Amino acid sequence: MYRLGVASRAVAAIVGGYALSALVATVSAIYFPGTRAEAALFGMLLSFVIYTTAVMWVFAVRSAWRAWLGLLLPAIPLAMAVLIHLYLRSAP
Repeated sequence: MYRLGVASRAVAAIVGGYALSALVATVSAIYFPGTRAEAALFGMLLSFVIYTTAVMWVFAVRSAWRAWLGLLLPAIPLAMAVLIHLYLRSAP
């Protein structure tokens, strides 16, 4: 059971952390006031901080369930922000 928890945390850190950092980079690049290049650079630099923090946090919480939940809860509004932006951009 212990090994399964560690494996789940590793997957959460790798996959979930990447997904969360990609969403943060995307939202930052979309909503950052400035030129496109500055927004993309800011989003990418912020994604490195988010990914590192997410990996450390996944292994610091008590259970693997909390790790997954802690990655999923901030990812949902970020994904919604991206989807709303894409919807509004494609609307006539």
